[in-house]
Amino acid sequence: MNKLIIILLFAIGFLSCKNEIENTKMQFLTEEIPKNIPIEFKTDLVPENKFIHKGIFSPDLKEYYYTISDKNYENFEVFVTKKENGIWSEPKIAFFNSRYNEHGMSFSPSGNTLYFSSTRPVNMEGVHPTWHIWKSEKVDGEWTESIFVDIPNLRDKLVSHPTITNSGILYFHSSNLDYSEMDIYESKQVNETFQNAEKASISEAPKTGKCTPYVSPKEDYLIFASIGNQLDLMISFNDGNGKWINTKKLNETINDSGQGNPYVTPDNKFLFFTTGKHQEKNWKIKWVNVESEIKNN
Repeated sequence: MNKLIIILLFAIGFLSCKNEIENTKMQFLTEEIPKNIPIEFKTDLVPENKFIHKGIFSPDLKEYYYTISDKNYENFEVFVTKKENGIWSEPKIAFFNSRYNEHGMSFSPSGNTLYFSSTRPVNMEGVHPTWHIWKSEKVDGEWTESIFVDIPNLRDKLVSHPTITNSGILYFHSSNLDYSEMDIYESKQVNETFQNAEKASISEAPKTGKCTPYVSPKEDYLIFASIGNQLDLMISFNDGNGKWINTKKLNETINDSGQGNPYVTPDNKFLFFTTGKHQEKNWKIKWVNVESEIKNN
């Protein structure tokens, strides 16, 4: 009897795992699902002689947005592909794209606000012409015209790659106009207005610069790239008092050739990131099951 129970439990577990894999394939419309070794995601999206910089999904996983640039980093555009009749649609220019440069997009957890960075003119005294944060909101199913997100004490700085939490705290990286002293900042939202930003308190982080943050909606972990000889993805955990602790580098299968632009799916299961050696100029989006890294605090 015990032997029969063991066999039945094994069979149920096997079928459950198989169903989960098939469901995940349907979610992402892909033939292969990664485990703990990163694999490439949708290599057909990158035109010849172009770079891919970041890829994110809408919270319902029905839309995939990604940034493409030329190899001289002079022109950045965001494209979107959508699920239509069980396949990914032909990519189109994203609704918020302009004749200027767009990059570093992310959705609010609800999916009703999309934040991004852009070089479009702000036309506000004291705001330098460089990358700044913008947002668009979905009202009655339609996206509104994008508006400038003012971080009062960083108007004369480069501000980019926003990501926001359930509680309305906006994380991003900021630097001098020449990209020096780049670090991660946070700004609290009060009455729909963002306050002066402060550097995120990240203990045990490398002394070098930090960039391209991703923060979980519950604000329990933060993934970012440290700037050194290459970009290495790091993870840090919230101590419950506004500080980030137990900072560590993600495993070597992820950090093998320089990476950045992390994004994690809403179920905290899959990490998407950009990887590729800077000199080779053949960057790719890869994804990997990152559950063990997030839980191993």
